[in-house]
Amino acid sequence: IISHCKEYGFVFQSSEIYDGLSAVYDYGQWGSELKKNIRDYWWKSMTQLHENIVGIDAAIFMHPTTWKASGHVDNFSDPMIDNKDSKKRYRVDHLLEAFADDLEKAGKKEEGDAILATMDQLLAANDFDGLKKLIEDNKIKCAVSGTANWTDVRQFNLMFSTQLGSVTEDASEIYLRPETAQGIFVNFLNVQKTGRMKIPFGIAQIGKAFRNEIVARQFIFRMREFEQMEMQFFIRPGSQKEWYEYWKEARMKWHLSLGITEDKYRFHDHVKLAHYADAACDIEFEFPIGFKEVEGIHSRTDYDLSRHQEFSKKKMQYFDPEINQNYIPYVIETSIGLDRCFLMVISNAYAEEDLSTAEKQDSRVVLRFA
Repeated sequence: IISHCKEYGFVFQSSEIYDGLSAVYDYGQWGSELKKNIRDYWWKSMTQLHENIVGIDAAIFMHPTTWKASGHVDNFSDPMIDNKDSKKRYRVDHLLEAFADDLEKAGKKEEGDAILATMDQLLAANDFDGLKKLIEDNKIKCAVSGTANWTDVRQFNLMFSTQLGSVTEDASEIYLRPETAQGIFVNFLNVQKTGRMKIPFGIAQIGKAFRNEIVARQFIFRMREFEQMEMQFFIRPGSQKEWYEYWKEARMKWHLSLGITEDKYRFHDHVKLAHYADAACDIEFEFPIGFKEVEGIHSRTDYDLSRHQEFSKKKMQYFDPEINQNYIPYVIETSIGLDRCFLMVISNAYAEEDLSTAEKQDSRVVLRFA
C-alpha cells in the first residue's frame, strides 16, 4: 500500500530529495483530492446536516496558559529511557510491556503481571528512579545493542514549542497545538452568544495538530504533523449517558456510509479512563496491521470548561431557560484523524487481482473507491 501510494501520486515522503523527514508526509495530486473529499464529507455531515452544530476555524498558536489549563503542560509527556550503546530511545512503559509479553510467552504470566503492576504504581507516583531500578533489576536489554546500559529516566513532553516575538531575549515560549479541541473550548462563549446557541449544541473544527511522537511509525498512521476532525457537543449535566450512546451510533453510521462493510469495524471501550472522562471508546478499523483506532468518542464531563474558567477567571457558564439554572455544560467529544481515515479508505479500496493464464503469471493492483 505504501509503495502504491507513492507510485501513483497519493502520498510522498516529506522533503524526499533531502532523504526525507521522519514521520512527516506530503499528499500528492490524487492524495490531496481524496483527502479533500473525506474532509468535505465529514464537514457537510457534521455542520450542514445538523441544525445545532456549527463550525469554527481556530488558530494553531494559542495563549500558553491554554495548555496549562488543559493539563498538557504537566501531563502530556512520556517517561523515556535511552540505551547508551545503541542511542535508541524507548518509552519506559513500552519497554516494560514488551518484557512482560516475553515472560507471558515463556509461561511466566504472573511474573509479567507483577512487573506491570509495579510499573503502574511507579508511573502514578512519577518515581523515575524506581522505574530505572525496575528495568535494571529485571536485566531488560535493548533490542538493538543487546546491552542493559541505560541512561536515567526522563520526562519527554510531546508538544512542539517555539518562540513568539521578534527578539529572542523578549520572545515567549508558545506551543504548536497538540489537539484542535482546545480552540473550541476557549471559543465556547463567543460561539454560544453570537450564534444564540441553545444547549444541546455542537462546535466542529478541522485543523492541523502537532505531536513530537518518539516512536512514529506505520506510514501515515502515526505522524508528527496530522489533521484532526473534532466535534465537541455541549449538553446538560446528567444527560451524558444518552448523548454518548447517540454519538457512538451516529459516528458508526457515518463510517459505514463510506462504503466500508460492518465486519471491518468494532468498538473498543477504554479500560483505563482519563481522569476527566466518565466514558470513552474508540471506533477501530481492521487495517492490514490489525484493528487500530481511527476515531475516539469521549464523555469529558465539565472538565475542560471548568479548567478554563479556573485559569482565565472568566465564567464558562450557560443559563438554561428551560430549568432556570446556570451551569457549566458537559461535553461529548467525537475526534477522528483525517490521515488515519485516508489510510482506512485506501486500505479498504486496495485490491490485488490475479490475471494469470495457462501461459503466464500476471497480476495487477486496483483501487476500488466507493
